Amino acid sequence: MINIIIAAASRAITDRRGVTAAEYAVLATGIVVAVGLAATSFGTRISAVFAGITL
Repeated sequence: MINIIIAAASRAITDRRGVTAAEYAVLATGIVVAVGLAATSFGTRISAVFAGITL
């Protein structure tokens, strides 16, 4: 049983097919966090600008 687990872990470590998807997931997460922080910090100012335009 332990040999099966070790063999599966060894295959998972040497298999590089999923690495690209993981890298894109990390990159997408970083972009979402950056957009969220920008929206939070600039949200009130942008809202005030649009409120001034419509008045």
